[in-house]
Amino acid sequence: MKTPEQKHAEWVRGAIRTYEGRLVRYATQITADADRARDVVQETFIRLCDQNPEQLDSHLAEWLFTVCRHRALDLLKKEGRLTPLDEVEMNTHASMEPTPAAQAQRREELGRAAHWMAGLPENQREVMRLKFQHGLSYKEISHVTNLTISNVGVLIHTAIRTLRERMRQEEGASRT
Repeated sequence: MKTPEQKHAEWVRGAIRTYEGRLVRYATQITADADRARDVVQETFIRLCDQNPEQLDSHLAEWLFTVCRHRALDLLKKEGRLTPLDEVEMNTHASMEPTPAAQAQRREELGRAAHWMAGLPENQREVMRLKFQHGLSYKEISHVTNLTISNVGVLIHTAIRTLRERMRQEEGASRT
């Protein structure tokens, strides 16, 4: 039979296995630095060690992303800077594809998406990243960002509509 301490340690290890990569990517998007992002995520999991699993299990993802976001923003405030990832840095995180041609096409698509996303207001970029890169629900995003669920929905809807319009404009310009 496992002690409460052993159960707690297993819970934390499970959270690390499940969320570490996603949190590092999210923190990197905020801090624009992978090393600082890993530090932020480490601090996030250290804080998790002090938490009661029964109180967090139903909303563990939103708790982790919220703490991670706050730690990353605190770090940036402390350092006095807030810089978004540029297109080159975004391309270094491209997913692995089976062939070099597929990888090149994927990088081109990510570059265009990053270019289009860069033109969105910061609050729209953040909710889009949380939804589509990190897979959070509207409710989880609302808790992470301190926005209402309906506000999250409006921001995502507006961002998607804007991105679609930009895609149409680019396609129209390339045909002429």
